[in-house]
Amino acid sequence: MEHPSKETKVHQVFERIAPQYDPMNSIISFHLHKRWRRDVMKMMCVETGSKILDVCCGTGEWSLALAKAAGATGHVTGVDFSGQMLSVAKQKALPMDAAPIDWQIGNAMALTFDDAQFDYVTIGFGLRNVADHQQVLQELYRVVKPGGRVVCLETSQPEMAGWKQLFRFYFHYVMPFLGRIFAKSFKEYAWLQESAQSFPGKNQLQHDFEQAGFHDVQIKSYAGGVTAMHMGSKS
Repeated sequence: MEHPSKETKVHQVFERIAPQYDPMNSIISFHLHKRWRRDVMKMMCVETGSKILDVCCGTGEWSLALAKAAGATGHVTGVDFSGQMLSVAKQKALPMDAAPIDWQIGNAMALTFDDAQFDYVTIGFGLRNVADHQQVLQELYRVVKPGGRVVCLETSQPEMAGWKQLFRFYFHYVMPFLGRIFAKSFKEYAWLQESAQSFPGKNQLQHDFEQAGFHDVQIKSYAGGVTAMHMGSKS
């Protein structure tokens, strides 16, 4: 019996958990994911009228924030490979005076956009779930304009003794348990913790950004290294 590819498995997971994804995000992150995203948005300094791509946009929370920042003269495209996640995104109201959002089904490893199309490209809590994150970084580099920025907010690997072990215990045991209780999705949240554990730490990911062509790669850690922001520029 063949085992499903990572891409197929991840697609099945997100199709299954889409209706519970937003409330579960708040539960498992103790509502901190919203604070992290707001802080990243401040560092991005999105200019009015910007053209933005949000890859692995999921239920559209970051896309909506980006649309508000870009204003009515901007434009946001949200891409995800899960139709169920996009269905949730499409039900959300667009903020007043926000940029229009074009929701599209697509694959982060093979984006359908021409080169150098976007002022900003973002990917939030999606890079660890792709089959080849280096290929995705190369795609993000390809579609961002010269002078533009690519921003990733993702789970990371805490380095502090004690906190590192506690983080692993939480992801391995507590998060799947919460998935079972609140979303009836033990297997799906067990998989999500596996993807987080195997994802590179912040220093390795910085190197991967640089290998894709980015320069001046900034890093900011949150919650003792549980999550990290990487922001790279394109010449």
